[in-house]
Amino acid sequence: MNSKPLDYTALAITIIGAINWGLIGFFRFNLVTFLLGDMTLLSRIVYGIVGICGLYLISMFGRVGNNSHE
Repeated sequence: MNSKPLDYTALAITIIGAINWGLIGFFRFNLVTFLLGDMTLLSRIVYGIVGICGLYLISMFGRVGNNSHE
């Protein structure tokens, strides 16, 4: 199974989540809260998706070294 599209999608979502954390850390501005409200169902879904993508990307550690022969 080719997981590259899933890898890139998860990576993009995780990068967006990291940018949001940077905004929170540097400017005390939460983009998710600004766009979707404070802990609304939709904002919680967004946080959940970012977290799941981060957990999924842990599997890349085991696969990064295996892709050198492709």
